[in-house]
Amino acid sequence: MSLKHAVLAALLEGEASGYDLAKIFDVSVANFWAATPQQLYRELDKLAEAGLITARVVEQERRPNKRMFSLTEPGMRDLAAYTAAPPRPSAVRDELLVQVQACDGGDTAAVRGFVARRMETSRDKLARYDRLRERMLAGRDEETYLDEAERVGPYLTLMRGRFFEEENLRWGERALAVLDRRAAARGGSVADATAAATA
Repeated sequence: MSLKHAVLAALLEGEASGYDLAKIFDVSVANFWAATPQQLYRELDKLAEAGLITARVVEQERRPNKRMFSLTEPGMRDLAAYTAAPPRPSAVRDELLVQVQACDGGDTAAVRGFVARRMETSRDKLARYDRLRERMLAGRDEETYLDEAERVGPYLTLMRGRFFEEENLRWGERALAVLDRRAAARGGSVADATAAATA
């Protein structure tokens, strides 16, 4: 997937400034596509040059002027063509998993700490996703929302992000239990070693 299509899809929500889009990416799109604000602004310029979005300047008195972006008909057609093409297979590239793969010949205590930190990150993301979910549902149950909402794509991607982080937690709990059990069998404690290394 390209950043181009992630931006076009985000603009389905309606006109937005670059700042608005950066917030959208940080809160909801980040669970499946990461981009820095600088990357977003560069992509917005490219999309405007290509005629896939329009940009209008909004003058502000006490702040710098801002540009508001919206989809054009060519942008909608491009997005429609994109959704009609089969996606490329996804592949996992995760440095933590390389470290876990190598932990038997390396610093197991440090790797254990990295797994624990990944779990904490997953918990933080889940809390953020849950807050976003509550805002989206606005007091409705999930099925009512899915029946009534104008768009369901953002909710479905949010669900995928939640499932991904929940699986990270399940895997992390299992990985920590295995590392701790093996350390105990060898007469030590990976958890104690990790605590000592980080003290």
